[in-house]
Amino acid sequence: MANHKSSLKRIRQTKVKTAHNKYYGKTMRNAVRKLRAMTNKDEAVALYPKVQKMLDKLAKNNTIHKNKAANIKSSLCAHIAKL
Repeated sequence: MANHKSSLKRIRQTKVKTAHNKYYGKTMRNAVRKLRAMTNKDEAVALYPKVQKMLDKLAKNNTIHKNKAANIKSSLCAHIAKL
């Protein structure tokens, strides 16, 4: 167990940030899954900007890597184009 006051505070902060990042990471993954499962092109095109915005926000504050966000967006565009 940590002995310093600052270490204890850092542990508390890390718990909060980890919970925050897990929530938004899971939300993003579910949105991507939902979009990939769609078979109707119109619905997929309507949902894509929301997912794209979510990915960009997560990449901006380093919840996910910017290249990962770009790769996901690219694969989603390819999926929508195939519909």
